[in-house]
Amino acid sequence: MPVAIVTGASKGLGRALAAGLAERGWDLVLDARTAGVLEESARAARERGARVVAVAGDVTDAAHRAELVAAARGLGGLDLLVSNASALGAEPLVRLEALPLDGLRAAFETNAVAALGLVQEGLPLLRESAAGAVVLVSSDAAAEAYETWGGYGASKAALDQLAAVLAVEEPGLRVWAVDPGDMATDLYAAAVPDDTDPRPEPAVVVPGFLSLVERRPASGRYAAAALVGVGR
Repeated sequence: MPVAIVTGASKGLGRALAAGLAERGWDLVLDARTAGVLEESARAARERGARVVAVAGDVTDAAHRAELVAAARGLGGLDLLVSNASALGAEPLVRLEALPLDGLRAAFETNAVAALGLVQEGLPLLRESAAGAVVLVSSDAAAEAYETWGGYGASKAALDQLAAVLAVEEPGLRVWAVDPGDMATDLYAAAVPDDTDPRPEPAVVVPGFLSLVERRPASGRYAAAALVGVGR
């Protein structure tokens, strides 16, 4: 059975991705900061036939990242690393003039630094896999200028560049930066609490992520909505 690590898996897109991978025969190492809700995601994946190791912790902690990779090794290796854990930098989002610099640092630490740290930790196992792949969950805010999204968008733009360079440096792997598009998640609600417009559930875009994993197109940046043929 192939093995995947999915960070930020306690709810939203991470939980939906875990369930989708479990249904396709993947074993999983799941990460989130809150043990109770993470275990709910693990239970749902186990009900779909997966072996699951749930490891609660913060991806900005190097020891926690090492624990995630060790858990994957215990399941047999590492074939897919999904870096989905994200931080906004301010809740709700604010204009750049008011963005706390500590918040900006926190966004970069989670969204870019920790993501690269986990890739570095997992690279030996990914290289051993016959189909090693990395998915870095990006955002349209990485490529478009939206008011109040500057700090978060900058951290995701950095993540996109890390993905692009990693793909050049590791040609034996597939490295995809994926923009999931607008979704009804707790992260979005915290970012813009006054926005009550309906948004699709994360499960809607999961087929796009699964399509990447199964078709293995060239490394690059992709929009999940386009991969499943739906518009934003």
